[in-house]
Amino acid sequence: SMTVSHLRFGPEPIRSPYLIKNADYVACHNPSFLEKYDLLSAAKPGGVFLLTSIHGPDEVWDTLPAEVQKHIIDKKLKFYIIDAFRIAEELGLGARINVIMQTAFFKISNVIDLNLAIQAIKDAIEKSYGKKGEKVVNMNNAAVDAALDKVYPVKVPGQVTSKTHISLTIPDDAPQFVKEVTAELLAGRGDLLPVSKMPCDGKFPTGTTKYEKRNIAVHIPVWEPDLCIQCGQCSLVCPHAAIRIKAYEPDVLENAPKTFKSTDAKGKDFAGLKFTVQVAPEDCTGCTACVVNCPGKDKENPSRKAINMALQEPLRLTERENFDFFLSILDTDPNRFKRASIKGSQLVPPLFEFSGACAGCGETAYVKLLTQLFGDRLYIANATGCSSIYGGNLPTTPYTKRFDGCGPAWSNSLFEDNAEFGYGMRLAVNKFRTWAAELLTALAEKGTVDKTAAQTLLEGLASQTTQAEIEQQRRRVEQLKESLKKNSSAEAEQLLSVADFLVAKSVWMIGGDGWAYDIGYGGLDHVLASGDNVNVLVLDTEVYSNTGGQMSKSTPLGAVAQFAAGGKRMPKKDMGLLAMTYGGIYVAAVAMGANPNQAVKAFTEAESYEGPSLILAYSHCIAHGINMARGYEIQKQAVASGHWPLYRFDPRRCAEGKNPLQLDSKAPTMDYAEFAFTQNRFRALKQVDPKVADELVAQAKKIAERRFALLEKLAQLEC
Repeated sequence: SMTVSHLRFGPEPIRSPYLIKNADYVACHNPSFLEKYDLLSAAKPGGVFLLTSIHGPDEVWDTLPAEVQKHIIDKKLKFYIIDAFRIAEELGLGARINVIMQTAFFKISNVIDLNLAIQAIKDAIEKSYGKKGEKVVNMNNAAVDAALDKVYPVKVPGQVTSKTHISLTIPDDAPQFVKEVTAELLAGRGDLLPVSKMPCDGKFPTGTTKYEKRNIAVHIPVWEPDLCIQCGQCSLVCPHAAIRIKAYEPDVLENAPKTFKSTDAKGKDFAGLKFTVQVAPEDCTGCTACVVNCPGKDKENPSRKAINMALQEPLRLTERENFDFFLSILDTDPNRFKRASIKGSQLVPPLFEFSGACAGCGETAYVKLLTQLFGDRLYIANATGCSSIYGGNLPTTPYTKRFDGCGPAWSNSLFEDNAEFGYGMRLAVNKFRTWAAELLTALAEKGTVDKTAAQTLLEGLASQTTQAEIEQQRRRVEQLKESLKKNSSAEAEQLLSVADFLVAKSVWMIGGDGWAYDIGYGGLDHVLASGDNVNVLVLDTEVYSNTGGQMSKSTPLGAVAQFAAGGKRMPKKDMGLLAMTYGGIYVAAVAMGANPNQAVKAFTEAESYEGPSLILAYSHCIAHGINMARGYEIQKQAVASGHWPLYRFDPRRCAEGKNPLQLDSKAPTMDYAEFAFTQNRFRALKQVDPKVADELVAQAKKIAERRFALLEKLAQLEC
């Protein structure tokens, strides 16, 4: 959530392998950091402090915590501000302020001649961004020029005036571990924790990202109830579960904050209820995915949608109160909606929230959806990669649990053995379930457990195909556990320890294409060929995202990546077609931005299939060189161009005399080049060698057309 960079300048070689303790210059690139971290403790007396802020030089002083003001006064720091985010936004750079802040540094630090520094920056821009096109270079050069004119000195008063203080607020009801360990890690004091505070078995509590409250978004979504069609799209596409929906009884609003918004719920299933779309202001990253994908518009003013972005700072306190109230409302009655639908899935609280993934990440919405559909019984084996970093990185964990303590069990092994690791989970679950059934049978025969109750539990093992049946079995197990607690026999204690395995478990292996297509493919193929009930979700970014954008076997023909600087010369590996050749594997290719209903359906079908399942999920990524706000739009283009055909291959259809393969997208309607050259991963080669780029993309187009034609023919075959 925060990167601390230590930089030294000097005419001689620098051999100082330690952090800076007395800095001549300190810059804060997001004002929210000042609220949590004592950034100026390392500032040298007489040094320089630069802050990016939306407030002008006459107003900014009153926004600073008292400790920050005291440092500035006591150390006689020269204080400057720049509204870097506004400059970037006006120039079309989004939230990219690196060049702006670098320019400001050279203007006020005087480490080298300013004209020399500016020329060096512009030379670096040409070298770094030249392949992205003249437009990108010009925007960054304009950012340099704008920054020079918009760095303002702040007149420092003689005394501290602020009533606010640096504080990492952890609520009183937080677990002791969070107060004593997580809070210290979040505050940057983890190296001061004694070993005695660490968990002996390596287990860390889940659901701790909610304590971070990063406040990194400059703008957040604001809901307009009068325009909302209540489709749930905003919640579905949100990468960080920072925007949610809920339908509830009207009397709840009697205690609502004054600024809490609601409207009448639409649809006969929600008759008599109220409906709210609520943002978590301090957890939102400001990616704008919700706004871009919102279909609700004002007919008279189409630029006004049912969700629009607004400055976060003026809304933070009221929206924080509103979000807390929203969470206090009982979850929507599950009997009122179908979970396996866009809106229905989003009425289920996510059990994956507020991760540290990139703003606009194309992977996390799939993971979030997985937890909304099956999170109460979910086992996850996570391959090393982006999903293991945002999924299980210290100091917090985004996987959480629902009101009754049920939630995903997550673990990460290595990069190369995730399939084997997850298969071990499946075999262990099977073994514990069998053992629990054997113990239950034995105890029923002895009279320790009621025979009728035991028989009902054993019958329930085979009839957990719906969420209602699973919840019913879970209630039976809870009753069994209560009775077992009253018995001190060894058999009763053993059954108590494994009784939860009488409830169905959903085992998933999650990873990227680097794992599934490349380094872990051998193990994955072995596990899929086992025929056992395992589920695989491949978050396909078509590149090694976590390690910096290296080529994988999923990288498309003509795309530029590390180890493929001249464009990849081999076509993308067709994992789906390879898996289909087994005949007994459920296989689906999904793209949430192109067809969210198909994605939800594929997840549901894969989980219900009593055999191996493989879902390939198109995931847009910063490595593609795109505007991440348009990520889901590019997913649509991937499907429309034929690059990513949507399909579901369900072996169960054969028993009905139907073809197992269903094509869920139409023949290509968009030119492949139009899809490719909107992304820098293809466009970069065109800047350097247009002829080769055009040739490779033309080849990729033919391959896409042939692949779709093949899928069409396969889908037409008689079973």
